[in-house]
Amino acid sequence: MKAFPPLELADENGLLAIGGDLDVATLLLAYRSGIFPWPIADEAVLTWFSPPQRAVLFLDEVRVSRSLRRALRRTEGVFRLDSDFESVIRRCAEPIHRGDQRGTWITEPMIEAYIDLHRAGHAHSVECWLGGELVGGLYGVAIGGMFAGESLFFRVPNASKMCLAVLVHYLRAKGVGWIDCQQMTPLLEGFGAREVPRMEFVALLQQAVDRPLKL
Repeated sequence: MKAFPPLELADENGLLAIGGDLDVATLLLAYRSGIFPWPIADEAVLTWFSPPQRAVLFLDEVRVSRSLRRALRRTEGVFRLDSDFESVIRRCAEPIHRGDQRGTWITEPMIEAYIDLHRAGHAHSVECWLGGELVGGLYGVAIGGMFAGESLFFRVPNASKMCLAVLVHYLRAKGVGWIDCQQMTPLLEGFGAREVPRMEFVALLQQAVDRPLKL
């Protein structure tokens, strides 16, 4: 796709466009524009969204619960970045142990597209390994100083939450100010995420995507 409709044409649920492709260039254009793909019917129908209210986790507003801080201190897990992106996204696609994330919207074409985006240097994973086994993780998209969280999974309690806390620490160190969470969930709200109007989000996005940062 070479262009998306203006964001103000999105419906009340944020649905903006139907169709197109999942090429790397299309995905980068979408994320730069405040749009993300989210299949809602069958795999043959590709839908693109820009919600009227965007969930954003500002990193200077993050809340890490006492119990999660304790879990981070005591865990024997090892946290890694981008050591097995494909396994993370495939685990996220499974309909179990995904916390309160959206349903099984991660289709095989989506998986292949985000693996291509990872190879292009714009999709990243945070992983929790325990005894050589991948027990939790998340993945997202990075452009300049923007990081959009896509999905997470866990196989042991707190693993996905710990990965999110590790991501926050890493992004802060890189000078990133916020994470695009797309839609609010109880987990994200617990971390301190809040909703901002679409055009306020777009203003944040425009400032972030052209920053010379490499995650």
